Amino acid sequence: MTAPDGVRRLLAEGRPLYSFEVFPPRTPQGERTLWRTLRDIENLRPGFVSVTYGAGGSSRDRTTDLAERIAQDTTLSVVAHLTAVGHSVTELRRIVGRYAAAGVRDLLVLRGDPPDDPRGPWTPHPQGLQHASELVQLVRRAGDFGIGVAAFPERHPRSRNWPEDIAHFVAKTRAGADFAITQMFFRADDYFRLRDRLDKAGCTVPVIPEIMPATRFRQIARFAELSGATVPADLAHRLEHARDDAEGHRIGVDHATDLARRLLDNGAPGLHFITLNHTAAALDIYRALGLPEPRRVPAAVGEGARHGAA
Repeated sequence: MTAPDGVRRLLAEGRPLYSFEVFPPRTPQGERTLWRTLRDIENLRPGFVSVTYGAGGSSRDRTTDLAERIAQDTTLSVVAHLTAVGHSVTELRRIVGRYAAAGVRDLLVLRGDPPDDPRGPWTPHPQGLQHASELVQLVRRAGDFGIGVAAFPERHPRSRNWPEDIAHFVAKTRAGADFAITQMFFRADDYFRLRDRLDKAGCTVPVIPEIMPATRFRQIARFAELSGATVPADLAHRLEHARDDAEGHRIGVDHATDLARRLLDNGAPGLHFITLNHTAAALDIYRALGLPEPRRVPAAVGEGARHGAA
């Protein structure tokens, strides 16, 4: 199968890049749902699909397995997450080598959060790394990978102030990062302020905004608590008082569509949709933005066909 273009090349073309995030399932039913989602995503011919780690690197092996399968058995380009938490340098090099052997050429490099409490004290592995910039250097030395890093429109929860946060980001780019994907956020101005700060620091790495459809109040409140993202009061109020799931879905899709349109209209290099392994909300936003309609992938293409997802 012909290798898809890497993220660096796609961003260099100057057109908005659309991509999607999935996570490794835990159950057979979850796996079937995931492969249906991947077939839907594959039909859109996106720039890439990213595969996340669980909290504290808990799904490392499942992440690696899934990234390999997507790279080998679909037409999708894969960006695999890689975190330093819980890994020795030797283990990290082995994981990077495994990705390379599978044809995964783009990695999203993160320091990661503590496994038990994302807000708890950070303790590096005794034979591991302390900072994300060090992991970027490790990957850069390992081969010709496209390297993405995280950006935080509302500042990383562990950064004491904005100058410190921007300094950490600049260190990652100087270590070899090619692009960034933001943490979830719900206010376009937060993204624009981050971009202005990076411009002032002389940092020109493309920063792709992440779009999280907020369709359920309790779910989004929990995600916001873990990530430090601020949910606008009016959005939270409408979701909390939604009459049913259908109304919640509409509220979340409308808000995310307005956010995405404003980001694109003001020069964002693309959009990265969080799917939670379901495409309904992401596809509704995609269509509401007037983006290209899906084309059908032949049933024989993609691992999903072999998992009953067609």
